[in-house]
Amino acid sequence: MKKIMLVFGTRPEAIKMCPLVKELKTRKGLETVVCVTGQHRQMLDSVLRTFDVEPDYDLSIMKDKQTLFDVTVSILEKIKPVLEKERPDAVLVHGDTTTTFASALACYYLGIKVGHVEAGLRTYDIHSPFPEEFNRQAVGIVSEYNFAPTETARENLLREGKKKETVFVTGNTAIDALRTTVRADYSNEWLDWAADGRLIMITAHRRENLGEPMHHMFRAIRRIVEEHPDIRAIYPIHMNPVVREAADAELGGC
Repeated sequence: MKKIMLVFGTRPEAIKMCPLVKELKTRKGLETVVCVTGQHRQMLDSVLRTFDVEPDYDLSIMKDKQTLFDVTVSILEKIKPVLEKERPDAVLVHGDTTTTFASALACYYLGIKVGHVEAGLRTYDIHSPFPEEFNRQAVGIVSEYNFAPTETARENLLREGKKKETVFVTGNTAIDALRTTVRADYSNEWLDWAADGRLIMITAHRRENLGEPMHHMFRAIRRIVEEHPDIRAIYPIHMNPVVREAADAELGGC
């Protein structure tokens, strides 16, 4: 029996990997092991509950105001004994997070095959997005199985020298997550509140936007809302305290 381990640690990874966990667990001849790093904590746990996924291992690395150094070192130290104990035939990682990079690096050190889900996305500027572009390119160097969401991503990988038999266009597992969770009878008080106007749904938390760029964005959003009474803005605020401080400063009382 082949053993597949899935490693993820943030909310976006969990949203896209949990459908894969559920599918792999239905396959005969496969043993599926789930390891979460806890790079995100509350945000990760809420997704795990939604999909009813119980990890076999939880590295629980998150700490207050953690840095990229903290995350990378903690994962390398804590995942090593898990990989040595389980010795999976392959480890699946997702996308471009520091969990993805550090886990793939640990697998490389231990001679374990890596499968990269959402492989081949590129800007070819390792500083933007930071550190995600570096992370996904680095994982691409060591991955033996590459699951590209689009033909463009596949072409990127082939240009970089990946053998075509190792690249598979699978689509984006976010669509599988959507099909799992969307309900025809879904309702939400905030969507009801915005129903009689024009709606802006905001997402803003990228590392490269922290500081003054984020303050500029929030001031622009506030101006739009104040100048156009029919516009409603909904912002599910990220739990990063730096993001929340900026949002409170610029959007508080709006």
